[in-house]
Amino acid sequence: MSHYSAGEHRLERIRAFVEREQRTTVDDIAKQFELSTATARRALVTLAARGDIARFRGGALAIPGAGREHPALQRQAEQRQEKERIGKAAADLVADGETVFLGSGTTTLEVARHLGQRRNLAVLTNSLLVIEELASSPDITVIALGGMLRRSEYSFIGHLVEQALQEIRAAKVIMGIRAVHPEQGLMNDFLPETLTDRAIVKLAREVIVVADHTKCGRVAPTFVAPVVAMHTLVTDSAVPDAFAEALRTNGITVVRA
Repeated sequence: MSHYSAGEHRLERIRAFVEREQRTTVDDIAKQFELSTATARRALVTLAARGDIARFRGGALAIPGAGREHPALQRQAEQRQEKERIGKAAADLVADGETVFLGSGTTTLEVARHLGQRRNLAVLTNSLLVIEELASSPDITVIALGGMLRRSEYSFIGHLVEQALQEIRAAKVIMGIRAVHPEQGLMNDFLPETLTDRAIVKLAREVIVVADHTKCGRVAPTFVAPVVAMHTLVTDSAVPDAFAEALRTNGITVVRA
């Protein structure tokens, strides 16, 4: 079961079942997983609250594009050591007195955790996890961008965030991404988040992408920006040499943490 608890494992199986069937009922869930109808209903309520499915009276519908990534808090254990090193290396690129934007995700959360020694820093973010992490840092001004809450990521997306992003500027953007490919570009798994990601990319003079080696060279369903929209990739030492060289050929700095 990897790092899942038994309850989380069951929720993941139910989510996958809803995605496969596209439309199902509480009774179907109860029968398939040998649960009481009350337990099946609670599972659907939990999955709907995370944004993984859509509920209707007595059942649930699959949401296109949802459920392809584990919720942020579950993903914290994945490539943890790599993410910690990446977070420190990316934080080292931030200077005192700068205004930076930190995106959502577990790797950018590690960046936030290593910013504590900076002075007179302003951090713009749409991530609840980053807000919580930096809330007690007296030398960091936190500016939160609100919008529609994406529960699985503890982040804000949508029109309100995109409007706010048009009104502000930062020295650096530090953002995570689900896939980086030298030809296919920067990609994510969740279509409704794409316009928010595109607005974030345009926010600063320097875009720093933080992504461990499992994101490098892969392709995801939704295109965010060409690979040259990124100025620096901070990754880990397991990234293939050929991949790093392909990015450097495009003028992109590759930092291996």
